[in-house]
Amino acid sequence: MPIPVKLPPTFADVLEKAEQPLVGAWICSGSEAAAEIIASAGFGWTLIDGEHSPYGLETILSLLRATDAYGLTRVVRVPVNNTALIKQYLDLGVQNLMVPMIDTAEEAEAAVAAMHYPPRGVRGVGSALARSSRWNGVENYLANASDTVSLTVQIESATAVENVEEIVAVEGVDNIFVGPSDLAASMGLLGQQTHPDVLEAVNHTFEAVRASGKKVGVNAFNLEQAQKYMASGASFALVGADVQLLSGAARQLADKFHLGG
Repeated sequence: MPIPVKLPPTFADVLEKAEQPLVGAWICSGSEAAAEIIASAGFGWTLIDGEHSPYGLETILSLLRATDAYGLTRVVRVPVNNTALIKQYLDLGVQNLMVPMIDTAEEAEAAVAAMHYPPRGVRGVGSALARSSRWNGVENYLANASDTVSLTVQIESATAVENVEEIVAVEGVDNIFVGPSDLAASMGLLGQQTHPDVLEAVNHTFEAVRASGKKVGVNAFNLEQAQKYMASGASFALVGADVQLLSGAARQLADKFHLGG
């Protein structure tokens, strides 16, 4: 008799029950070993990044499998808001999707539609062939698929900040994630993530999201700034990455022995 399969709770569910902000780290290297190290380190969540990392579908799948055993909530970022690509990520078994560069409510609505089967959305039906349903091992997957996924959209431009109230009002957008680096660049302040104007835009976004009753997160490798963001209402944050942690530690060790040349 087949063993019934139960999928983990979504990121939205985990955030709703969290008693404190969830701190996470990026998985950017593509290394299964590095992914397992991050997954076992004690973070509250992790981001598997398909936008700025050299990941095809096979790599996304291998990273999901490598981190399955650790009970860590995985959010996976697609490189672009594309219906066909989102379908493929979902069919791989991605439950928690992050979509970058959402500037308008219309773009957010398109991402929501890609997440769900008709009549709610436009997701193509292939669950019997896919890991998402564990090849029909999840009972009544099609009927309940919407309850097994969550959507986080990114606010990372001046235009998006201007439209944040409309974006956050879109039904099916569960969380907002602020990207201060791209936001600063769009404001003509490249590399100045803690410029007062950037911080003001981030705080405006925080206020709008909190007023909607939804959760807001942020990327902040400056740990002091990350703590300030969480004190200001961020429910989740990314504070490091596998490649950044490895490169930083390696350079510090080499510098101790004056190996840098």
